[in-house]
Amino acid sequence: MSNPFLDMLERREVILADGATGTNLFTMGLQAGEAPELWNTDEPAKITALYRGAVEAGSDLFLTNTFGGTAARLKLHGAQKRVRELNRVGAELGREVADRAERPVIVAGSVGPTGEIMEPVGPLSHALAVEMFHEQADGLKEGGADVLWLETISAPEEYAAAAEAFAMVGLPWCGTMSFDTAGRTMMGVTSAAMVDMVEALPHPPLAFGANCGTGASDLLRTVLGFVDQSAARGSDRPIIAKGNAGIPKYVDGHIHYNGTPALMADYAAMARDCGARIVGGCCGTMPEHLRLMREALDTRPRGERPSLEQIAAALGAFTSAGDGTGEDEAAPRRPRGGRRRR
Repeated sequence: MSNPFLDMLERREVILADGATGTNLFTMGLQAGEAPELWNTDEPAKITALYRGAVEAGSDLFLTNTFGGTAARLKLHGAQKRVRELNRVGAELGREVADRAERPVIVAGSVGPTGEIMEPVGPLSHALAVEMFHEQADGLKEGGADVLWLETISAPEEYAAAAEAFAMVGLPWCGTMSFDTAGRTMMGVTSAAMVDMVEALPHPPLAFGANCGTGASDLLRTVLGFVDQSAARGSDRPIIAKGNAGIPKYVDGHIHYNGTPALMADYAAMARDCGARIVGGCCGTMPEHLRLMREALDTRPRGERPSLEQIAAALGAFTSAGDGTGEDEAAPRRPRGGRRRR
């Protein structure tokens, strides 16, 4: 079946995705602790501006404002009965922006983690996780999303539950995990293990990769791990790189990212040269970053695969000594509390 996202993958060597959601909404007035998804109905003009900002900066694809759109996350704000509505409207607003663009633009329905720990470690059953992801995905499909986009996942069990739910909905999907604990996810998944997991799924994603985590350097090291393991398995599944705009630091009570637009332009070109076919930004990435990322992808010739030394020299030092695949690497850690917001 033809799909705009599949068509774009066939036509384009590299797709530029969008930047941050939360960071941009905070500049529009969103307060810490508020549910951004409620703005889909309460502040639709601001959500439209968020989407339009990415498109006008050159993004070929943007994510909907539905990262926390499962019943588990919306329950924290008394909105668990509004899952279908909030996801549908978030996608509808995106559909309007994409359809008005003068070039093809993909609307990706963002699906984040439930915030619950799955069995056997935690209380969330596979069946309930599938039900929640299915409910959210149905709303995104109804609103006109071209593709479902799972992101910032740490546990393979949750990734698999989402994959099963998406198969029931019948939309193509992509899925990223967040590697932020010495090259592993918080539940101990390495880049190589993610490749193996993805390739074993009955309904695998069209593309997979990493988002968020720590800095851009660490994310590209993870991408290289994907490339090597994919090559070992004989897989050419497209890889996603969606890194933060530098390293997050607290300044005057707020989180700021030290990555400049110029640094993110270097990151975008290096991500492509590492082997990523879908490149974007995550936390801290604003339209000004995306504009230079677009320019870099359009004007800089493809280079050879960069070494780890070249990545560190261009983007900053790695935050851990290794990529999580060596025997001397840190063991998996217990998950931290809280909710990551792109």
